[in-house]
Amino acid sequence: MVSRQGAPVGRPRGFDVDEALEKAMLVFWSRGYDGVSLSDLARAMGITKTSLYAAFGNKDELFQKALHRYSEGPASYAVDALAEPTSRAVAAAYLMGSVRTSTWPGGPAGCLSTQAFMAAGHLEKPLRDALDTWRVENRARLRARFARAIDEGDLPADADPDVLARYLMTTADGLAVQASAGATRAELEQVAHAAVRNWPPA
Repeated sequence: MVSRQGAPVGRPRGFDVDEALEKAMLVFWSRGYDGVSLSDLARAMGITKTSLYAAFGNKDELFQKALHRYSEGPASYAVDALAEPTSRAVAAAYLMGSVRTSTWPGGPAGCLSTQAFMAAGHLEKPLRDALDTWRVENRARLRARFARAIDEGDLPADADPDVLARYLMTTADGLAVQASAGATRAELEQVAHAAVRNWPPA
């Protein structure tokens, strides 16, 4: 079904907005923010640059929309993992989700957000701020989950929820970088299992 949201009355868009955004996300994911131009994006999305601007805004705005789609789609494991019954299970689900996403069959290797953070020094401030917000919110969710685990006796009283959250995120970033460099899913799963073995006992 063709999306008509926001199109001028009497002039519906001749393309599916969700499908076009999905294609933009994959382009950013495979080539990075700096690796694509608006012309590249429009061509991959199957639309004109004029249509791209009208539907998504400029390149920064399109990237922010693509990042949001990524977080709710391929990277939704980061939120789903929080529902696991123990902190160790949360850690395992988070890291294995990172491995699956970074080695998605037929898709780009690595992680869209990790690639963006590595290039953050070259990005405009609004986009850097959006990335910082994304990372801070991710860490805050993990920190809150691990604080709850301490209250429930699932983690030792002297565990540091913020350190554990950073540990998971740093490990996931490393897994994504290794995937981009050609590491296989099986190899990265071994690393994820090793990281979980270091998790604090209850």
